[in-house]
Amino acid sequence: MDSIIIRNVRPEDLEEVAAVELACFPAAEAADKKSLKERLGAFPGSFLVAEDAGRIVGFINGAVTDETTIADAMFEDISLHDPNGAYQSIFGLDVIEEYRHNGLASRLMEAMIETARSQGRKGLILTCKDRLIGFYERFGYVNKGVSLSVHGGAVWYDMILEF
Repeated sequence: MDSIIIRNVRPEDLEEVAAVELACFPAAEAADKKSLKERLGAFPGSFLVAEDAGRIVGFINGAVTDETTIADAMFEDISLHDPNGAYQSIFGLDVIEEYRHNGLASRLMEAMIETARSQGRKGLILTCKDRLIGFYERFGYVNKGVSLSVHGGAVWYDMILEF
């Protein structure tokens, strides 16, 4: 794990990022290649990848907003990204299976928290499934309850981390 670097996404990362997304999320929940390409262009400063020996093995991304919860429209409409917004959202935290359970997801989250802090944000927001609530609480996120999001037909929970 010492060889992994975390850096901002680059346009040429699209193919690998799309493959990681498909490996990490069910098809109904995964962002498609078009959406990922739009995100790379719209908010590269809020899109970090984990790279091991030139291979992308994970990433974290999300738009910036003044909202304190994520609405489903935010996943598809990049115009809702406000670079001057108060909150960094997290749309996805992806780590391929062979790199899981080694702290990489935590490293990506910590890097995004530090990025948001350095950009003067008020905090971060995300939605997650119930099995991941405890993971996010370790970073200081607070569970706000069941989300209005119906993304991918799943039950989501709104989480917020305020600085």
